[in-house]
Amino acid sequence: MFDTLSDRLAATFKNLRGKGRLSEADIDATAREIRIALLEADVALPAVRAFIKQVKERALGSEVSQALNPAQQVIKIVNEELIGILGGETRRLRFAKSGPTVIMLAGLQGAGKTTLAGKLGHWLKGQGHTPLLVACDLQRPNAVNQLGVVAERAGVAIFAPEPGNGVGDPVQVAKDSIEHARAKQYDVVIVDTAGRLGIDSEMMQQAADIRDAVQPQEILFVLDAMIGQDAVNTAEAFRDGVGFDGVVLSKLDGDARGGAALSVAHVTGKQIMFASNGEKLDDFDAFHPDRMASRILGMGDMLSLIEKAEQTFSQAEAEKMAAKLAKGPKEFTLDDFLSQMEQVRKMGSISKLLGMLPGMGQIKDQINNLDERDVDRTAAIIKSMTPAERQDPTIINGSRRARIAKGSGVDVSAVKNLVERFFEARKMMSRMAQGGGMPGMPGLPGMGGGAARKKKQIKQAKGKRQSGNPMKRKAEAEAAAARREQAQADGMPGLPTGADGKFELPDEFKKFMG
Repeated sequence: MFDTLSDRLAATFKNLRGKGRLSEADIDATAREIRIALLEADVALPAVRAFIKQVKERALGSEVSQALNPAQQVIKIVNEELIGILGGETRRLRFAKSGPTVIMLAGLQGAGKTTLAGKLGHWLKGQGHTPLLVACDLQRPNAVNQLGVVAERAGVAIFAPEPGNGVGDPVQVAKDSIEHARAKQYDVVIVDTAGRLGIDSEMMQQAADIRDAVQPQEILFVLDAMIGQDAVNTAEAFRDGVGFDGVVLSKLDGDARGGAALSVAHVTGKQIMFASNGEKLDDFDAFHPDRMASRILGMGDMLSLIEKAEQTFSQAEAEKMAAKLAKGPKEFTLDDFLSQMEQVRKMGSISKLLGMLPGMGQIKDQINNLDERDVDRTAAIIKSMTPAERQDPTIINGSRRARIAKGSGVDVSAVKNLVERFFEARKMMSRMAQGGGMPGMPGLPGMGGGAARKKKQIKQAKGKRQSGNPMKRKAEAEAAAARREQAQADGMPGLPTGADGKFELPDEFKKFMG
C-alpha cells in the first residue's frame, strides 16, 4: 500500500546523501518533496502541515547542523515524526478487572467488520483468551451466517440467537450475550454491529444503544484503508456520534495510497490498534507505529519478522538443526530441507516476509512477481522421492529423476536443478554453521569454528621454516609487510577479486544468480 510513498521518500533522501553539509535551501527542497509525496499518498492536509512543520523546525536546528552525517540525521527526524503521526507508542487492549471484557466493533458496511471479528477472535485465542463472537448485525442479508462461518474457521464460539435478515433486536442480543458469556465463562465478548453504506442517524443511534447496553471496555472503529480521504471524514463522524477508543485498519494489503493510515490517528486523536493485511485469519496483528514507519522508509521490519519466526519455529528444532549442520553437510537431508521450507511457509506469504527485510524496497518488483507456488512444486518433488533418495540424493540417477518428475508433475530438468541447488545450499549452510563464513570470505568472529581455525593457523605457522640468514629473514618480513599494505590499499582482506582487482562473486554464488 505504501509503495508509492516509499519510492518518493527514497528518491528524496537519495539527493541528500553525499552532502557533508545541508543548507537551508536543501532542507526546504527536501520538505517540499516530502510534502508532495504525502499529498500524493492522500494524507489529510492538516496532518501534512503538522508533519512538515515539525520536520523543518527540527532539521533547521542544531541536531542536523552539528551532526556528523546531516543526511542520516534528517532521515532519523522524518522517521521519528512518522512514528508520531502514526500514533506514537503501541496501544494495547484494556481488559475488564472482573467479568468478561467487551469489545464493540463499529464502522461502515463493507469495511470488513465481520471478517475482522473472526481475526480478532483468532488472535485473542492465540493470546490465551476464550473469546465469544456476538452477531448484532441483524440488518445485512446473511450477516449472521457469515459470522458463523468465520467463527468456525477461527475456532471460537458464537452467540447468535436471532436469524438476522431484518429479524431480531440487536440491542437485546448484545445484552443477552453478556449473561451468556458469564454463564459459559468466556472472558472476551466481541460484538459485531451493523453498518450502512454511509453515515446516517439510524445507524448511529443503534450503535449508541448497543454501547449503552453493554458498556464496552473498547469500542474499535473498523476503517477501510482503501477509501482515502473519506476515511477521515467517516472516522470523525463516528467519533462525534458514538465515540470510539481505537482504530482497526482493514485491507492494508490493497493497492490504495494509504493516506488513511497516516491521517486518522492525527485527525481523530485515537490510535491505530490493529491492522489487517490479507484475507487469511493470520493476516492480522497489533499495529506498531515504529515498525510501520520503518517499512515506509524502506528500513524493513525485522522485529515483526523475528516475532513471526518465534511463533512458528520450535527452539528445540532449531537447536537440533544447528547441531546437524555443525556435524557436516551430509547430516542435512532433503527431509530436513522440506521441514524447514514448510516451517517458513507457515509464517505466511514469502513476498511479505521478504518485504520485511531491510533494503528489499529496491527489488520490490521482483518480490511482487514471486510465484508462491514454486514452494509447493519443490515440496511435491521432494515428496515424490523415496526415503532413501531423500536421505542420500547422490543415488538419484537418470531413471530415478524421470520417475520423480512424473510423480510430481514437473520436467526432469526441475528435479535435476533442485538436487543441484540443494547440494550447494547444504554446503554453504554447513560452512556457516561451522564458522567458515561465506564462501571466499574469512570466517566471522563469534560464528563458531574459531578454535579449529586457530589450530590450523598454529599448525601452518609451525610448519613454515625460517631462514637462518638474518638478512634473508629481514627481507622476507619486509616483503610480507608490503603485501599486507597492498591488500589494505586494494580493499578488505579476504574478499574475492577478479583479474581487474574489483570485487567478484565467488563461483559458489554465481550458480544461484543464474
